Amino acid sequence: MSDLRDIPDPLALESQVCFALAVASRSVLAVYRPLLEPMGLTHPQYLVMLALWQHHQVSVKELSGLLQLDAGTLSPLLKRLEAAGLVRRERDSRDERMLCVTLTAAGRDLRAQAEKIPAAILDRLGMELGELQALHQSLTRLITAAHQAASTDPRA
Repeated sequence: MSDLRDIPDPLALESQVCFALAVASRSVLAVYRPLLEPMGLTHPQYLVMLALWQHHQVSVKELSGLLQLDAGTLSPLLKRLEAAGLVRRERDSRDERMLCVTLTAAGRDLRAQAEKIPAAILDRLGMELGELQALHQSLTRLITAAHQAASTDPRA
């Protein structure tokens, strides 16, 4: 592991992981935006739809865990998707306390359009698939490390 003393200025903006991640996030989401707009989706709504296309029916609690979003953030997303006719929110018949989210026919049909997005993103970024897969693995490790660090912080 390198030592921070090897970096000329460890507080330089361009040396900060948080800065690089923030700029990368905004930049990548800007690449998605024109692909999602014709589908009537924002990026957070697209993430919800991805989870539902994969899992078909999930509770709001499960969806919150999958997307790593709190209920206060997820609820307005689901309301907008429901108003757009893409999802349905219903109480579970076995447990009335549980709210389940399912795709409507229109939500299922939208998947055909969405299937074009990964290839379009790859093309627009001009990167090799292997590069993006390696980046994904690194980011997944970073997310895990950040969650562990946050959970061991006595102030958290």
